[in-house]
Amino acid sequence: MSHGSNDTKAEAPGALGEAQLLEIYDFALDLGRRAGKILLDGVDQRCGDEEGRGQNEVDKMNAVDIVTQTDLDVEAFVKNEITARYPSHNFIGEETYSTGNSKEYLVTDSPTWIVDPLDGTVNYTHLFPMFCVSIAFCISGVPVIGIIYAPILDVTYSALTGHGAWLNDSTPSSPAPSHKRRQQLPLVRNPIPVLPEAAPKGCVFSCEWGKDRRDVKDGNMWRKVESFLTMAAESSGRDGKGGMVHGVRSLGSATMDLAYVATGAFDIWWEGGCWEWDVAAGICILREAGGLITTANPPSDIDTDPIEEVRLGSRLYLAIRAAGDSATETGRQAQERVVRETWKRVYNLDYSRPGA
Repeated sequence: MSHGSNDTKAEAPGALGEAQLLEIYDFALDLGRRAGKILLDGVDQRCGDEEGRGQNEVDKMNAVDIVTQTDLDVEAFVKNEITARYPSHNFIGEETYSTGNSKEYLVTDSPTWIVDPLDGTVNYTHLFPMFCVSIAFCISGVPVIGIIYAPILDVTYSALTGHGAWLNDSTPSSPAPSHKRRQQLPLVRNPIPVLPEAAPKGCVFSCEWGKDRRDVKDGNMWRKVESFLTMAAESSGRDGKGGMVHGVRSLGSATMDLAYVATGAFDIWWEGGCWEWDVAAGICILREAGGLITTANPPSDIDTDPIEEVRLGSRLYLAIRAAGDSATETGRQAQERVVRETWKRVYNLDYSRPGA
């Protein structure tokens, strides 16, 4: 990332200048890598002691919604580091929020850190490498800095609004590993690929099973499965709605899903049930990589209703990768076309906010 000038621009009340944001980005990138080291230490300990596996897992909502001692340790570390450096900033962490009494939306206009100390906890307990630390910094409820670090892969995704999105970015205090090449996102850029004319046909579709496993007709799990089938089916199937996508991918981490949309590896990500810490960093990175993110649920008029940028905290998300211009449409027009074609093939999900 180009750090530009160190001159602080004039600030509106409560705003942060360019130099301050660059400093916070540098700090956050370094913090993400240090927090990831704690996750790796936990992996090393478990790999050296077979009896230790699974002993520190505790169910939250159900058997697929779990917390480990490592989640708690990483969040405490990150919170302490942020509070010591920026004592006036607000902090929202998954584990702190989960143990609280209120489930209201807590993000205000004040500078706020939103942290998931370990997204993909089930992956972590099974040593599947798709887990990460997610750190976002928000102003006026909008993520302006996003850091995702996947420690087993030793890969960092990061962004600062106005400065692009990066794979393995380096800063003065947090150099990228020498064997990792710094690349701007999306990874394919010369040119950025257009979206398929018959999309979702030809796209990679990403989604998760989610934590709502109630086996009831028309429940969220049923609606997701029906949507998966429609997106995957041959074009003539499902009453002519078959999406014939190239593939359906579930990484077990919404944060990593968003990172892969930002890189361009996934074309579409559709999901419900996520919380702020699952998506805040990824939203910043995706937007800086040229992606679009809106709501998962189809509107009343799919063909004409406006496509609006999603609000952090909505719990319903549909993301489309960056798209190049073609001879017939701009990249943005192509993204909106794919949004509408996806809406035609998915069910409304019911993830209202508790207490809302």
